[in-house]
Amino acid sequence: VTADEGILRAFGSGEPPATKDYCIIYSSNWIPLPKSLDNATFGTLENLTSTVLCSSSEVPPGLMKDKAVVVMRGNCTFLEKARIAQSLGAKMLLIASKTRLSPFSDNKTDFEDVTLPVALIRYNDIVDMQLTLGNEVNVTLYSPPVPEFDCSMVVIFLIAVFTVALGGYWSGVAELENLKAIASPEERETRQKKEENVTFTPVTVILFVVICCVMLVLLYFFYKWLVYVIISVFCLASAMSLYNCLAALVGEIPFGQCRIACCNKNIEVRLIFLAVFCVAAAVVWAVFRNEDRWAWILQDILGVAFCLNFIKTLKMPNFKSCVILLGLLLLYDVFFVFITPFITKNGASIMVEVAAGPFGNSEKLPVVIRVPRLEYSAATVCDMPFSLLGFGDIIVPGLLVAYCRRFDVQTRSSSVYYISCTIAYAVGMVLTFIVLALMKMGQPALLYLVPCTLITSSLVAWRHKEMKKFWKGSSYQVGWRP
Repeated sequence: VTADEGILRAFGSGEPPATKDYCIIYSSNWIPLPKSLDNATFGTLENLTSTVLCSSSEVPPGLMKDKAVVVMRGNCTFLEKARIAQSLGAKMLLIASKTRLSPFSDNKTDFEDVTLPVALIRYNDIVDMQLTLGNEVNVTLYSPPVPEFDCSMVVIFLIAVFTVALGGYWSGVAELENLKAIASPEERETRQKKEENVTFTPVTVILFVVICCVMLVLLYFFYKWLVYVIISVFCLASAMSLYNCLAALVGEIPFGQCRIACCNKNIEVRLIFLAVFCVAAAVVWAVFRNEDRWAWILQDILGVAFCLNFIKTLKMPNFKSCVILLGLLLLYDVFFVFITPFITKNGASIMVEVAAGPFGNSEKLPVVIRVPRLEYSAATVCDMPFSLLGFGDIIVPGLLVAYCRRFDVQTRSSSVYYISCTIAYAVGMVLTFIVLALMKMGQPALLYLVPCTLITSSLVAWRHKEMKKFWKGSSYQVGWRP
């Protein structure tokens, strides 16, 4: 028997009646619930949580007639309770549980003679119902369908495209400053002290992908220990990234530049406060990371800062390195999502298992942008489902966008590479969401993002007859003049 999520809507006795929705678990294989309130059956709630209804003698005659009855879970089966409730004339049966709402265990064939709706509800919700709506409560059960498209995908799309576009633009600004510094020895020395970029070569690209593969496999087997390592690394890296992002903005403000001497250096006071703020933000997230109602906002802010700083700091020297990196990570994504189910014992993909937390682990890896689903359904009442996008689906194509922006700066090509690649990334995201809605299962976004961005960049370079320069990259920046 499969368990489905539904909604119990409770109505108070006031004018106008107050309403509140609660999560229920039921089986559509037994008695399917209506999809909307238009066809729903209403009944007055009779609170019999003092009994478990394992015998008809537990209830006075006539008490359950044409009512929605709630009893405790107890030791007897749901089937026994349902038959007793039906024989006593109940309209619907609610079974209150003080533990988590687990799936039903009775067989479908045993319920062929049961016609009343049966659902499992939390005992705390019954208590809340009476405290909120009073003792006279009418209830109904229904199960609205999960919408194929959710507006949270639009939010994810905007966050991803904004981060990639801004990260690429910021990388271009840094490249322009580097090229200007070539003409001035003093400015070059100052710039070198500030420069924190790391350049990927084809060899380091391959090494990076191998490390990603090893880390994912280790997480699969040792998740409950390594997850806390990843959380700690994320806190440190995101705090530093947030500082770097905000410091770039603060540096443009012409006031508040007072300094203090510390360790033979003059440090701006505002940057000290900024560092404290960034560390505090990361610590607050670490402490309250499981507060789904609001912690996702802080995780997304820290995640966007992490992606921006990564895209700006990590430089791809040429298009060849971009092709190697994106191609290998595309294979990595597809292998661990689609191929590993044929290898693992439980038939689940390693990527999905690690993303969800193997073996039901409550700790989740903070490597995704999360936005709660906005369309109303039973899932949004029963828990708080999220639309997710991995940091890698932003960073990996973002490195190509950043390279395109730097190439525009080097060749003074009016941002054509940067704009084209950013638009291609947006198109790839739309394709990802379309396939996600059609297939109704998680997708490796790089499967659509990598071809869109690589093909578009290649076509632009071919159209401008600059493929050789674009492929070899940074060796052509020497001839740049301001």
